[in-house]
Amino acid sequence: MSMEQMFKVIVLLGLLGIVVVSDLRHHRIPNLLILVGLGLGLAGQAYSAGVSGLGNGLLGMLIGFAVFLPLYALGGMAAGDVKLMAMVGSFLTPHYALWGAFFSLIAGGLCGFLIVLVRGQVQQTLGRYWLMLRARAYFAPAADEVAGKPFPYSVAILLGTLTSIFWPLFGQ
Repeated sequence: MSMEQMFKVIVLLGLLGIVVVSDLRHHRIPNLLILVGLGLGLAGQAYSAGVSGLGNGLLGMLIGFAVFLPLYALGGMAAGDVKLMAMVGSFLTPHYALWGAFFSLIAGGLCGFLIVLVRGQVQQTLGRYWLMLRARAYFAPAADEVAGKPFPYSVAILLGTLTSIFWPLFGQ
């Protein structure tokens, strides 16, 4: 990894760190932070590779946005998470933006499962999913069920982004 790439990774991870703290404390991802991140990501891409770099940043941003938008439309994710994934994509090539979104979705599922596991509601949650499968209908979680409570998805995006950035280094 070149110094230029390392600098972009440090800036991205710094921004993600600030977002995670905000999401954990206030359950919000500030739009200003997303805008600053988008500007830095696209500027970094343009600086490192000119017009083609800017194109990669824009395409990465679009990929991050497009992968998460359906989850927002279905009510499974907040708008801030979609915008955050778009910001992450602006720092990455389209290939890594797609992997970042993919690994973020996996990390989100694992985080959700761990929360259900730690709260001792695995049987209750699996039972509800089994009923939904049999009835071919959606049943909302009970009021006391942790599966119905939102969790700070920025943590999953951070974990997925870290995985997408450093996964290729382990293969060398």
